[in-house]
Amino acid sequence: MSEDAATADETAAPDGTGPGPESWHIVSVVDVRMELPAANPEVVLQESTAPWRELRIPVGLAEGNAIAYALRGVPTARPLTHALFVEVLERQGVEIEAARITARQGRLFAAELETTGPRGRQVVACRPSDAIALLLRRRMPTPLLAAEWVFENVAGDAT
Repeated sequence: MSEDAATADETAAPDGTGPGPESWHIVSVVDVRMELPAANPEVVLQESTAPWRELRIPVGLAEGNAIAYALRGVPTARPLTHALFVEVLERQGVEIEAARITARQGRLFAAELETTGPRGRQVVACRPSDAIALLLRRRMPTPLLAAEWVFENVAGDAT
């Protein structure tokens, strides 16, 4: 198994087959970019090991700001929604074990959070922007994973 791979038992590839350990790659948030004339920012994710592929995930303006604040450590006068949610999870004894970018159709991405807590292990579907905003606000590092098939045809995407 490669260093950048992780397993996810209950996530399936688009063809319905379960992923092997080499199907998941650790990625890091490297930037939030707003390139005109685009109407929305993009979150830039990069593989943590070679070949260092990138994913650019379009997000809403509010979500892009929330991610940029967390990424850069910009303090806010009041807690933003994602900071509040992280605090609620921690007080309820729920840990975010991982976030996964699970699917992609063109420039539309899907994600999920894996949590553990008093009710056991749970996997919850979410927007990638919410997963990223939550992970960046956690006190302990939490893995962000992208499925191999999410990287397919990245070079052919129009930006």
